[in-house]
Amino acid sequence: MRPKSVCVYCGSRAGADPAYLKDARDLGRGLAQEGWRLVYGAGDVGLMGAVAREAQNAGGETFGVIPQHLVAWEVGKTDLTSYVVTETMHERKKVMFMNCDAVVVLPGGAGSLDELFEVLTWRQLGLHEKPVFLVNTNGYWDPLILLLQHVTQQGFAENSLHSYYSTVPDAAAARTALRRALS
Repeated sequence: MRPKSVCVYCGSRAGADPAYLKDARDLGRGLAQEGWRLVYGAGDVGLMGAVAREAQNAGGETFGVIPQHLVAWEVGKTDLTSYVVTETMHERKKVMFMNCDAVVVLPGGAGSLDELFEVLTWRQLGLHEKPVFLVNTNGYWDPLILLLQHVTQQGFAENSLHSYYSTVPDAAAARTALRRALS
């Protein structure tokens, strides 16, 4: 039986606030300490690299998935427990999601938003019931949360959309929430 696995979506850059990097490191270390496998985009840069290195340093299992066209750009981290190279971004997202029990979204850019919206859409369509957590480091996701509220207020989604994700303030809170969700 494989360990519980947590898919982490996050930036391939470190971002402007040092707290983003701290939460990425804390999350990676925390996943390993809980005995959970990290599933992520297999990059060795930005928050992606930080979460993976910390998970590895703490003795955790790592499962990385990267499309061929990003191996050089995101510096594919080949020393992972499992390293999968896909042909397309769509395959990457599918493999990552199919190999996890929960999703955590750290600060990130358009790619992280794409991944988040895909899993929210799949949930809205009844294709999964996996928990999704937004790590709202120093309020990073506040504008997104307001946008999602606007979407439902304007009638483009049911209020149930807000039940498809939970917001936590930092990596420590994400770990606590994951403990409850994965038990």
